[in-house]
Amino acid sequence: MVNRLGTTSLYLFLTVCAFLTVFPILNILAVSFSSSRAIISGEVSLWPVEFNTQAYGQLFRDGQLLAALKNTVIITVAGTALHMLATTPAAYTLSKRRLRGRAFFTFVVLFSMLFGTGLIPLFLLVKQLHLIDSFWAIWLPGLVSAYNLFVMKSFFEGMPAELEESATIDGATDLSIFFRLTLPLSKPILAAISLFYAVALWNTYSNALFFINDSRLLPVTVKLYQMLQMPIDSLLSGAEGASYIQPEGLKAAAILITVAPILFVYPFLQKHFVKGVLLGSVKG
Repeated sequence: MVNRLGTTSLYLFLTVCAFLTVFPILNILAVSFSSSRAIISGEVSLWPVEFNTQAYGQLFRDGQLLAALKNTVIITVAGTALHMLATTPAAYTLSKRRLRGRAFFTFVVLFSMLFGTGLIPLFLLVKQLHLIDSFWAIWLPGLVSAYNLFVMKSFFEGMPAELEESATIDGATDLSIFFRLTLPLSKPILAAISLFYAVALWNTYSNALFFINDSRLLPVTVKLYQMLQMPIDSLLSGAEGASYIQPEGLKAAAILITVAPILFVYPFLQKHFVKGVLLGSVKG
């Protein structure tokens, strides 16, 4: 009886937490599909009132948010590939005890995890490397995440040593073992770390705000910030009909367009994400 009561209380608590998490998203979704009259009168809660898609149509016709969304897709896809190309070999190498200087290199990575540089030195470095107004200013700083590297390193250390030993006896080189044996068996951790990097790049804001001045290269997060802070008429450059749409509806539609892609991708990687994180955290 006590266990059943505790389980019921836990489920009730989790249900309340889930509702509090989902409620803002449902409210924004309802506002984005509601009429200006309903938004002004405060009738919109969880369901659209006087359903219409004028806000989305206006944003698509204006094109600025879609251009920023395209930039974010490029930043996320190419950046995730670059991050994985740098992190995976490094984690695999550090997982090998026969590596000379392994303790030193591990300490260097751990030190970078605990102590970071300031904004001004980082800005001066990016400027000296001529990366201002370039996507490389977003990709190169923090190309390898120390946390992600250690999680992947732990995963590689947990793989049976007999697999590598048998492959070595058969004449396989380190590169052959890495590409033909290790990587095919590491799909869960590769998917998990890729998702970590993709979400971070999709939500990138500070680096883009500091290092990108060209409005044509701004990611969707910075463009969304501008839309939330500035008068809507100044953002919709001369688009017809902008004055007939409630600004709150346009802002809600912009928020949904920004978060929807990553929300749709996550469920397809969830099983690999959970499995990879659990396996990668077995060893410290």
